[in-house]
Amino acid sequence: MKQRLMVALDVASTEEALNIQSQLAEHVAWFKVGLRLFVAEGAPLIKKLLQSHKVFLDLKFHDIPNTVAQAIESAGALGVQMVNVHAAGGADMLKRSVAAASAFPDMKLIAVTVLTSDCMPAEQAKKLAVERAILAKKSGLDGVVCSVHEVASIKAACGNGFIAVTPGIRWGDQDIQDQKRVADPTFAIQQGADYLVVGRPIIQAAIPANAADEAVTMMQRGLQC
Repeated sequence: MKQRLMVALDVASTEEALNIQSQLAEHVAWFKVGLRLFVAEGAPLIKKLLQSHKVFLDLKFHDIPNTVAQAIESAGALGVQMVNVHAAGGADMLKRSVAAASAFPDMKLIAVTVLTSDCMPAEQAKKLAVERAILAKKSGLDGVVCSVHEVASIKAACGNGFIAVTPGIRWGDQDIQDQKRVADPTFAIQQGADYLVVGRPIIQAAIPANAADEAVTMMQRGLQC
């Protein structure tokens, strides 16, 4: 299950990111780098992380088709294993992204459906997430980012082979902070999530490695239920 756990490096510097990486070196296979860290540290950090782990570059590209396609080419040249765009960019942008990503067969291209921080009603979020997932599938992408609560419906519409990456993972008495549609690791796996993104519950834990192991144990439990 540690191959399906992505730890979000929601920190400000290379020093902090590499410190977390060293603590979790044997506990996870993936790290997610988002806007804050990438803007601060850029490609040199990505290349350091890639020496021992897989990287999901989470920049949610959303711009005119040509600009996004060029950004995808740059992400592929870095060697990352996963990158995302925003499905709200529309069919043309998505198709141009797929064309650009085709030069990097080892890189998965996924689309953001509805942010887990969005406060729209749950049924409205699910409907929109499924619509955008279908658009992404028809456009040739490998999968989507969605909340755990939309995974089953997206899998039903797009097939089990269509990747579902799920942020908004919390368990126990953890503060949900700015997240709205959350779930624990066990439920996420039960719903069919392929990858779980966990940030603050692991990197802000007293012992991050223990928190990562706890998440993996809960994920394993989801397979047994």
